[in-house]
Amino acid sequence: MANTKSAEKQNRRTIKRTAANNSRRSEMRTAIKKVRAALASKTPGDDAQALLKKAVTLIDRAGGRQLISRNTSARLVSRLTVAANAPRA
Repeated sequence: MANTKSAEKQNRRTIKRTAANNSRRSEMRTAIKKVRAALASKTPGDDAQALLKKAVTLIDRAGGRQLISRNTSARLVSRLTVAANAPRA
């Protein structure tokens, strides 16, 4: 329990930031799942590329805001890009 006005305000800010961070993290994870699903489909085509572009933006933003590590964001982008550019049989 907060004992001062400034501590109460900090608690309010923490709750707001936590909710925003959870939302951003969830949005990023959903975008990654959509890209992977599009790549797994029979004909990925342009749909996967559009989804990849959005996912990369969200991943980079999450890395910049320290929602995930910068190395993790770079790894995710790299793996998704390689998968999207791989030749299809």
